[in-house]
Amino acid sequence: MILHDFLSYDALRLIWWVLLGVLLIGFALSDGFDLGVGMLLPFAGQNDVERRIVINTVGPVWEGNQVWLILGGGAIFAAWPPLYAVSFSGFYLAMFAILFALILRPVGFKYRSKRESLAWRYNWDWALFIGGFVPALIFGVAVGNVLQGVPFRFGPDMRIYYDGWFIGLLNPYALLCGLLSVAMLAMHGAGWLIVKTTGQVQARARRFGTWAAIATLVLYALGGLLLWAFIDGYVVTSTFPDNGPSNPLAKTVEVYAGAWFTNYTAHPWMLIAPAAGFVGALGVLAMIAAKREVGVLVLSKLSIFGVISSVGLSMFPFILPSSEMPGASITVWDSSSSHLTLFIMLVVTVIFLPVIALYTAWVYKLLWGKVEKEDVTGDSHAY
Repeated sequence: MILHDFLSYDALRLIWWVLLGVLLIGFALSDGFDLGVGMLLPFAGQNDVERRIVINTVGPVWEGNQVWLILGGGAIFAAWPPLYAVSFSGFYLAMFAILFALILRPVGFKYRSKRESLAWRYNWDWALFIGGFVPALIFGVAVGNVLQGVPFRFGPDMRIYYDGWFIGLLNPYALLCGLLSVAMLAMHGAGWLIVKTTGQVQARARRFGTWAAIATLVLYALGGLLLWAFIDGYVVTSTFPDNGPSNPLAKTVEVYAGAWFTNYTAHPWMLIAPAAGFVGALGVLAMIAAKREVGVLVLSKLSIFGVISSVGLSMFPFILPSSEMPGASITVWDSSSSHLTLFIMLVVTVIFLPVIALYTAWVYKLLWGKVEKEDVTGDSHAY
Protein backbone atom coordinates (compact mmCIF):
# COMPACT_ATOMS: atom_id res chain seq x y z
CA MET A 1 0.00 0.00 0.00
CA ILE A 2 1.25 3.50 -0.85
CA LEU A 3 1.82 5.57 2.29
CA HIS A 4 -0.72 8.29 1.48
CA ASP A 5 -3.47 5.68 1.14
CA PHE A 6 -3.54 5.33 4.92
CA LEU A 7 -5.66 8.50 4.92
CA SER A 8 -8.60 8.66 2.54
CA TYR A 9 -8.95 11.53 0.10
CA ASP A 10 -12.02 12.87 1.90
CA ALA A 11 -10.28 12.65 5.29
CA LEU A 12 -7.38 14.71 3.95
CA ARG A 13 -9.82 17.26 2.50
CA LEU A 14 -11.51 17.63 5.87
CA ILE A 15 -8.16 17.88 7.67
CA TRP A 16 -7.06 20.65 5.32
CA TRP A 17 -10.33 22.52 5.79
CA VAL A 18 -9.65 22.44 9.54
CA LEU A 19 -6.00 23.44 9.05
CA LEU A 20 -6.99 26.37 6.85
CA GLY A 21 -9.29 27.56 9.63
CA VAL A 22 -6.50 27.09 12.19
CA LEU A 23 -4.10 29.20 10.13
CA LEU A 24 -6.60 32.01 9.53
CA ILE A 25 -7.67 32.04 13.18
CA GLY A 26 -4.00 31.93 14.17
CA PHE A 27 -3.41 35.05 12.09
CA ALA A 28 -6.37 36.83 13.69
CA LEU A 29 -5.27 35.87 17.22
CA SER A 30 -1.65 36.93 16.73
CA ASP A 31 -1.36 39.61 14.08
CA GLY A 32 -4.89 40.72 14.93
CA PHE A 33 -3.78 42.52 18.06
CA ASP A 34 -0.98 44.16 16.03
CA LEU A 35 -3.62 45.57 13.70
CA GLY A 36 -5.74 46.59 16.69
CA VAL A 37 -2.82 48.38 18.36
CA GLY A 38 -2.16 50.23 15.11
CA MET A 39 -5.77 51.38 15.00
CA LEU A 40 -5.63 52.58 18.61
CA LEU A 41 -2.20 54.23 18.34
CA PRO A 42 -3.33 57.84 17.63
CA PHE A 43 -5.88 57.65 20.46
CA ALA A 44 -4.27 55.54 23.19
CA GLY A 45 -1.12 57.66 23.11
CA GLN A 46 -1.55 61.41 23.60
CA ASN A 47 2.10 62.43 23.25
CA ASP A 48 5.23 61.14 21.54
CA VAL A 49 6.49 59.08 24.47
CA GLU A 50 3.11 57.41 25.03
CA ARG A 51 2.84 56.56 21.35
CA ARG A 52 6.33 55.08 21.39
CA ILE A 53 5.22 52.94 24.32
CA VAL A 54 2.21 51.75 22.30
CA ILE A 55 4.37 50.95 19.26
CA ASN A 56 6.96 49.09 21.30
CA THR A 57 4.37 46.76 22.79
CA VAL A 58 4.16 45.09 19.36
CA GLY A 59 7.58 46.07 18.03
CA PRO A 60 9.35 42.79 18.88
CA VAL A 61 6.57 40.46 17.63
CA TRP A 62 4.66 41.97 14.72
CA GLU A 63 6.93 40.54 12.02
CA GLY A 64 6.69 37.02 13.39
CA ASN A 65 2.92 37.27 13.71
CA GLN A 66 2.56 37.85 9.96
CA VAL A 67 3.88 34.32 9.37
CA TRP A 68 0.33 33.05 9.95
CA LEU A 69 -1.00 35.17 7.05
CA ILE A 70 1.71 33.84 4.74
CA LEU A 71 0.96 30.27 5.82
CA GLY A 72 -2.76 30.81 5.22
CA GLY A 73 -2.14 32.16 1.71
CA GLY A 74 0.20 29.26 0.97
CA ALA A 75 -2.34 26.74 2.21
CA ILE A 76 -5.03 28.22 -0.04
CA PHE A 77 -2.67 28.06 -3.02
CA ALA A 78 -1.59 24.46 -2.45
CA ALA A 79 -4.72 22.84 -1.00
CA TRP A 80 -7.54 24.65 -2.81
CA PRO A 81 -6.31 25.90 -6.24
CA PRO A 82 -9.75 27.08 -7.49
CA LEU A 83 -10.21 29.09 -4.28
CA TYR A 84 -6.82 30.72 -4.79
CA ALA A 85 -7.59 31.44 -8.45
CA VAL A 86 -10.93 33.12 -7.74
CA SER A 87 -10.03 35.03 -4.59
CA PHE A 88 -6.61 36.30 -5.63
CA SER A 89 -7.84 37.40 -9.08
CA GLY A 90 -11.42 38.48 -8.40
CA PHE A 91 -10.42 40.31 -5.21
CA TYR A 92 -7.29 41.72 -6.83
CA LEU A 93 -7.86 45.38 -5.94
CA ALA A 94 -8.95 44.46 -2.43
CA MET A 95 -5.79 42.37 -2.04
CA PHE A 96 -3.73 45.28 -3.34
CA ALA A 97 -5.27 47.61 -0.76
CA ILE A 98 -4.48 45.11 2.01
CA LEU A 99 -0.89 44.67 0.85
CA PHE A 100 -0.40 48.43 0.49
CA ALA A 101 -1.61 48.93 4.07
CA LEU A 102 0.52 46.06 5.36
CA ILE A 103 3.57 47.53 3.61
CA LEU A 104 2.90 50.84 5.38
CA ARG A 105 3.33 49.11 8.74
CA PRO A 106 7.01 48.11 8.51
CA VAL A 107 7.84 51.42 6.84
CA GLY A 108 6.07 53.25 9.66
CA PHE A 109 7.79 51.19 12.36
CA LYS A 110 11.23 51.75 10.86
CA TYR A 111 10.98 55.41 9.86
CA ARG A 112 8.79 56.99 12.55
CA SER A 113 11.59 57.70 15.02
CA LYS A 114 14.29 58.50 12.47
CA ARG A 115 13.61 62.22 12.89
CA GLU A 116 12.80 64.31 15.95
CA SER A 117 10.14 66.34 14.13
CA LEU A 118 6.75 65.90 15.80
CA ALA A 119 4.98 66.52 12.48
CA TRP A 120 7.03 63.72 10.90
CA ARG A 121 6.16 61.33 13.71
CA TYR A 122 2.51 62.40 13.74
CA ASN A 123 2.14 61.57 10.04
CA TRP A 124 3.72 58.15 10.52
CA ASP A 125 1.34 57.50 13.42
CA TRP A 126 -1.57 57.88 11.02
CA ALA A 127 0.21 55.69 8.48
CA LEU A 128 0.34 52.99 11.16
CA PHE A 129 -3.35 53.60 11.84
CA ILE A 130 -4.09 52.98 8.15
CA GLY A 131 -1.88 49.88 8.26
CA GLY A 132 -4.13 48.48 10.99
CA PHE A 133 -7.55 49.77 9.98
CA VAL A 134 -7.57 48.99 6.24
CA PRO A 135 -6.63 45.28 6.46
CA ALA A 136 -9.06 44.74 9.34
CA LEU A 137 -11.87 46.38 7.37
CA ILE A 138 -11.20 44.61 4.07
CA PHE A 139 -10.78 41.17 5.66
CA GLY A 140 -14.24 41.61 7.15
CA VAL A 141 -15.67 42.94 3.89
CA ALA A 142 -14.29 39.86 2.12
CA VAL A 143 -16.01 37.53 4.60
CA GLY A 144 -19.26 39.45 4.15
CA ASN A 145 -19.09 38.95 0.39
CA VAL A 146 -18.27 35.26 0.76
CA LEU A 147 -21.39 34.79 2.89
CA GLN A 148 -23.48 36.41 0.16
CA GLY A 149 -21.81 34.53 -2.69
CA VAL A 150 -19.16 35.76 -5.09
CA PRO A 151 -19.99 36.45 -8.80
CA PHE A 152 -17.78 33.89 -10.53
CA ARG A 153 -18.46 31.04 -12.92
CA PHE A 154 -16.71 28.28 -14.81
CA GLY A 155 -16.61 28.16 -18.60
CA PRO A 156 -16.99 24.94 -20.64
CA ASP A 157 -13.20 24.53 -20.50
CA MET A 158 -13.19 24.97 -16.68
CA ARG A 159 -11.72 28.42 -17.03
CA ILE A 160 -12.79 30.69 -14.17
CA TYR A 161 -14.54 33.99 -14.92
CA TYR A 162 -15.11 36.71 -12.30
CA ASP A 163 -17.90 39.13 -13.22
CA GLY A 164 -17.80 41.46 -10.23
CA TRP A 165 -15.94 44.70 -9.56
CA PHE A 166 -14.29 46.31 -6.58
CA ILE A 167 -17.08 48.79 -5.72
CA GLY A 168 -19.57 45.92 -5.74
CA LEU A 169 -17.69 44.39 -2.82
CA LEU A 170 -18.54 47.43 -0.69
CA ASN A 171 -22.21 46.51 -0.24
CA PRO A 172 -24.04 47.23 3.04
CA TYR A 173 -23.83 43.75 4.54
CA ALA A 174 -20.16 43.37 3.64
CA LEU A 175 -19.40 46.76 5.21
CA LEU A 176 -21.22 45.65 8.35
CA CYS A 177 -18.94 42.60 8.48
CA GLY A 178 -15.99 44.89 7.88
CA LEU A 179 -16.94 47.06 10.85
CA LEU A 180 -17.37 43.93 12.98
CA SER A 181 -13.83 42.92 12.03
CA VAL A 182 -12.52 46.38 12.94
CA ALA A 183 -14.33 46.35 16.31
CA MET A 184 -13.19 42.80 17.09
CA LEU A 185 -9.52 43.49 16.36
CA ALA A 186 -9.65 46.85 18.15
CA MET A 187 -10.95 44.97 21.20
CA HIS A 188 -8.07 42.52 20.84
CA GLY A 189 -5.55 45.33 20.46
CA ALA A 190 -6.93 47.03 23.56
CA GLY A 191 -6.53 43.76 25.46
CA TRP A 192 -2.87 43.60 24.43
CA LEU A 193 -2.27 47.21 25.52
CA ILE A 194 -3.92 46.53 28.88
CA VAL A 195 -1.48 43.67 29.45
CA LYS A 196 1.61 45.49 28.18
CA THR A 197 1.21 49.07 29.47
CA THR A 198 0.53 51.01 32.65
CA GLY A 199 -0.83 54.41 33.67
CA GLN A 200 -2.78 56.62 31.30
CA VAL A 201 -2.11 54.47 28.23
CA GLN A 202 -3.58 51.45 29.99
CA ALA A 203 -6.56 53.51 31.23
CA ARG A 204 -7.33 54.67 27.70
CA ALA A 205 -6.94 51.11 26.42
CA ARG A 206 -9.55 49.97 28.96
CA ARG A 207 -11.94 52.65 27.75
CA PHE A 208 -11.46 51.86 24.07
CA GLY A 209 -11.61 48.13 24.80
CA THR A 210 -15.00 48.60 26.45
CA TRP A 211 -16.39 50.44 23.45
CA ALA A 212 -14.91 47.91 21.03
CA ALA A 213 -16.37 44.96 22.96
CA ILE A 214 -19.83 46.56 22.97
CA ALA A 215 -19.52 47.23 19.23
CA THR A 216 -18.45 43.62 18.66
CA LEU A 217 -21.50 42.29 20.49
CA VAL A 218 -23.94 44.58 18.68
CA LEU A 219 -22.47 44.11 15.19
CA TYR A 220 -22.13 40.33 15.58
CA ALA A 221 -25.74 40.00 16.72
CA LEU A 222 -26.98 42.32 13.95
CA GLY A 223 -24.92 40.48 11.33
CA GLY A 224 -26.35 37.13 12.41
CA LEU A 225 -29.90 38.45 12.39
CA LEU A 226 -29.53 39.91 8.90
CA LEU A 227 -27.87 36.71 7.68
CA TRP A 228 -30.83 34.67 8.90
CA ALA A 229 -33.56 37.00 7.63
CA PHE A 230 -32.27 38.51 4.38
CA ILE A 231 -29.13 36.80 3.08
CA ASP A 232 -29.56 33.72 0.91
CA GLY A 233 -27.47 30.73 1.91
CA TYR A 234 -26.40 27.71 -0.13
CA VAL A 235 -27.21 24.02 0.28
CA VAL A 236 -25.89 21.09 -1.75
CA THR A 237 -28.84 19.00 -2.98
CA SER A 238 -26.86 16.20 -4.64
CA THR A 239 -24.47 13.68 -3.11
CA PHE A 240 -20.70 13.70 -3.38
CA PRO A 241 -19.06 10.42 -4.38
CA ASP A 242 -16.77 9.00 -1.70
CA ASN A 243 -13.20 10.13 -2.36
CA GLY A 244 -14.37 11.51 -5.68
CA PRO A 245 -12.37 13.66 -8.09
CA SER A 246 -12.23 17.43 -7.77
CA ASN A 247 -14.90 18.75 -10.13
CA PRO A 248 -16.92 21.75 -8.87
CA LEU A 249 -19.51 21.31 -11.64
CA ALA A 250 -20.59 17.80 -10.64
CA LYS A 251 -23.14 18.87 -8.03
CA THR A 252 -26.43 20.72 -7.70
CA VAL A 253 -27.00 23.59 -5.25
CA GLU A 254 -30.09 25.40 -3.98
CA VAL A 255 -30.11 28.96 -2.67
CA TYR A 256 -32.58 30.24 -0.09
CA ALA A 257 -32.76 32.51 2.96
CA GLY A 258 -31.70 30.96 6.23
CA ALA A 259 -29.75 28.14 4.59
CA TRP A 260 -26.56 29.09 6.44
CA PHE A 261 -28.24 28.03 9.70
CA THR A 262 -29.15 24.48 8.67
CA ASN A 263 -25.86 23.09 10.01
CA TYR A 264 -26.77 24.26 13.51
CA THR A 265 -30.07 22.36 13.33
CA ALA A 266 -28.39 19.20 12.08
CA HIS A 267 -25.40 19.48 14.44
CA PRO A 268 -26.34 21.45 17.58
CA TRP A 269 -22.78 21.17 18.98
CA MET A 270 -21.76 23.77 16.38
CA LEU A 271 -23.61 26.39 18.43
CA ILE A 272 -20.49 26.42 20.63
CA ALA A 273 -18.85 28.71 18.05
CA PRO A 274 -21.31 31.64 18.05
CA ALA A 275 -21.74 31.22 21.80
CA ALA A 276 -17.98 31.64 22.21
CA GLY A 277 -18.15 34.82 20.12
CA PHE A 278 -20.70 36.37 22.48
CA VAL A 279 -19.31 34.95 25.73
CA GLY A 280 -15.81 36.13 24.89
CA ALA A 281 -16.89 39.72 24.21
CA LEU A 282 -19.08 39.78 27.34
CA GLY A 283 -16.16 38.39 29.31
CA VAL A 284 -13.95 41.21 28.02
CA LEU A 285 -16.41 43.73 29.45
CA ALA A 286 -16.45 41.89 32.78
CA MET A 287 -12.64 41.65 32.96
CA ILE A 288 -12.22 45.33 32.13
CA ALA A 289 -14.73 46.29 34.82
CA ALA A 290 -12.86 44.08 37.31
CA LYS A 291 -9.55 45.68 36.24
CA ARG A 292 -8.08 42.34 35.22
CA GLU A 293 -5.37 42.27 32.56
CA VAL A 294 -4.58 38.84 31.11
CA GLY A 295 -8.25 37.85 31.30
CA VAL A 296 -9.16 40.62 28.84
CA LEU A 297 -6.65 39.33 26.30
CA VAL A 298 -7.64 35.68 26.71
CA LEU A 299 -11.36 36.37 26.37
CA SER A 300 -10.87 38.62 23.36
CA LYS A 301 -9.10 35.66 21.74
CA LEU A 302 -12.07 33.46 22.64
CA SER A 303 -14.45 35.93 20.99
CA ILE A 304 -12.36 36.08 17.81
CA PHE A 305 -12.14 32.28 17.72
CA GLY A 306 -15.91 32.00 18.07
CA VAL A 307 -16.77 34.61 15.44
CA ILE A 308 -14.45 33.22 12.78
CA SER A 309 -15.32 29.60 13.57
CA SER A 310 -19.03 30.35 13.28
CA VAL A 311 -18.52 31.54 9.70
CA GLY A 312 -16.72 28.37 8.69
CA LEU A 313 -19.19 26.06 10.44
CA SER A 314 -22.21 27.90 9.02
CA MET A 315 -20.90 27.55 5.47
CA PHE A 316 -19.56 23.98 5.61
CA PRO A 317 -18.97 22.28 3.20
CA PHE A 318 -18.87 25.50 1.13
CA ILE A 319 -15.64 27.46 1.01
CA LEU A 320 -16.53 29.99 -1.70
CA PRO A 321 -20.14 29.98 -2.98
CA SER A 322 -20.92 31.40 -6.41
CA SER A 323 -23.83 33.82 -6.67
CA GLU A 324 -23.74 33.67 -10.47
CA MET A 325 -23.45 29.91 -10.93
CA PRO A 326 -24.38 28.21 -7.62
CA GLY A 327 -23.53 24.75 -8.92
CA ALA A 328 -19.95 25.93 -9.49
CA SER A 329 -19.48 26.86 -5.83
CA ILE A 330 -16.20 25.72 -4.33
CA THR A 331 -16.65 23.17 -1.55
CA VAL A 332 -14.46 21.00 0.65
CA TRP A 333 -15.32 17.81 -1.26
CA ASP A 334 -14.88 18.83 -4.90
CA SER A 335 -12.24 21.56 -5.25
CA SER A 336 -9.05 20.39 -3.57
CA SER A 337 -5.62 19.43 -4.85
CA SER A 338 -4.79 15.79 -5.50
CA HIS A 339 -4.74 13.09 -2.83
CA LEU A 340 -0.92 12.87 -2.93
CA THR A 341 -0.45 16.66 -2.78
CA LEU A 342 -2.66 17.00 0.29
CA PHE A 343 -0.78 14.16 2.02
CA ILE A 344 2.68 15.57 1.32
CA MET A 345 1.57 19.00 2.54
CA LEU A 346 0.13 17.43 5.69
CA VAL A 347 3.45 15.75 6.49
CA VAL A 348 5.28 19.05 5.99
CA THR A 349 2.73 20.84 8.17
CA VAL A 350 2.96 18.26 10.97
CA ILE A 351 6.72 18.84 11.05
CA PHE A 352 6.95 22.61 10.71
CA LEU A 353 3.76 24.01 12.29
CA PRO A 354 4.80 22.92 15.81
CA VAL A 355 8.23 24.47 15.19
CA ILE A 356 6.60 27.78 14.29
CA ALA A 357 4.31 27.60 17.33
CA LEU A 358 7.24 26.79 19.64
CA TYR A 359 9.56 29.56 18.48
CA THR A 360 6.68 32.03 18.56
CA ALA A 361 5.87 31.03 22.15
CA TRP A 362 9.57 31.31 23.06
CA VAL A 363 9.74 34.86 21.68
CA TYR A 364 6.64 35.89 23.65
CA LYS A 365 8.05 34.33 26.84
CA LEU A 366 11.41 36.05 26.34
CA LEU A 367 9.90 39.48 25.71
CA TRP A 368 7.00 39.30 28.18
CA GLY A 369 6.47 42.20 30.54
CA LYS A 370 5.32 45.80 30.67
CA VAL A 371 6.69 48.51 28.38
CA GLU A 372 7.55 51.56 30.47
CA LYS A 373 8.71 55.07 29.63
CA GLU A 374 12.31 54.16 30.50
CA ASP A 375 12.24 51.30 28.00
CA VAL A 376 11.62 53.58 25.05
CA THR A 377 13.64 56.64 26.09
CA GLY A 378 16.71 54.80 27.33
CA ASP A 379 17.00 52.06 24.69
CA SER A 380 18.56 52.98 21.35
CA HIS A 381 16.97 49.87 19.78
CA ALA A 382 13.40 50.90 20.65
CA TYR A 383 11.08 52.14 17.92
